[in-house]
Amino acid sequence: MQADIVVGVQAGDEAKGKVTHHLCREGNYTHVLRFNGGCNAGHTIYHEGKKFVTHHIPAGVFYGIKSIIGSGCVVNVKQFFKELKELKKGGIDVDGKVFIARNTHIITDEHLEQDGRDRSIGTTKRGNGPAYSDKYGRSGQLAKDHPDLGPYLIDLYEELHENGSVRVLCEGAQGFELDIDWGDYPYVTSSHCTAAGALLNAIPHSWIRNVWGVAKIYETYVGAKQFEPNNPAFPLLRKYGEEYGATTGRPRQCNWLNLDRLTKAVNINGVNRLVINKMDVMRQLDQWTLIKGGEEKHFKSESEIKSYMAKQLTDPLERRPVLI
Repeated sequence: MQADIVVGVQAGDEAKGKVTHHLCREGNYTHVLRFNGGCNAGHTIYHEGKKFVTHHIPAGVFYGIKSIIGSGCVVNVKQFFKELKELKKGGIDVDGKVFIARNTHIITDEHLEQDGRDRSIGTTKRGNGPAYSDKYGRSGQLAKDHPDLGPYLIDLYEELHENGSVRVLCEGAQGFELDIDWGDYPYVTSSHCTAAGALLNAIPHSWIRNVWGVAKIYETYVGAKQFEPNNPAFPLLRKYGEEYGATTGRPRQCNWLNLDRLTKAVNINGVNRLVINKMDVMRQLDQWTLIKGGEEKHFKSESEIKSYMAKQLTDPLERRPVLI
């Protein structure tokens, strides 16, 4: 039994979908399990020359791998069926490949209405927060009780523990800085975005092999708090990086990578494989800057900033993440 975890180590939008898609192709997995969040997240994936944006359905479906929306998620049933239709239209075989854990919670119309009234946090208005509130208030609706989901239901325990050898890729949504416990509360999401969140979906800790942390060489954030400093570099970053939300289309605020926050995320999540995305965007900007100890540090080249980061990103167990 074996499991790898893909987790965002910033405030989401780190291109986890691209990493998950790559690992699905190379990793010989039997299952891909989405372990947190709902349709407030979006993974942009390019598969065989076509662009797909998924919000619920895990990336394993592109390679015919059993893809499960786990018990740590919340599901909008209309969005789920919309995604199935769009994937089929794009030539992806979803039949017998996409499942929902029986104990996953449902986003209702009431949740959408309630979330639509948010003005302080800057949510995506997709109903996640109210759905999770009802889940923990013990008044939510489970997938097993929804009349339209019968053909897609799966028992996570039976599937992962009673069917022989499994190799699971656990696909996370959002990112560490949006985690309900470890993010900048209250400007957070309502689910567990850490690697530990995967364990809440019938994954024993003894199965874990690799934790893939995904970050960008700069940071972005979408929400109500002020995140972007007044610097002419950041509108250019937004332009070059096409930093607009996959779910809402909202422009993402930009800032330099904060190495102290990244180190914290690497350590708490137990990251032993670290992917740094969008180096090409920084090459366009041609400014190599990060924040360390609350101060900006400037570097002359890409190789210089990579070398500095590799030396800094060592966790207390002396497991040095791989910068890709």
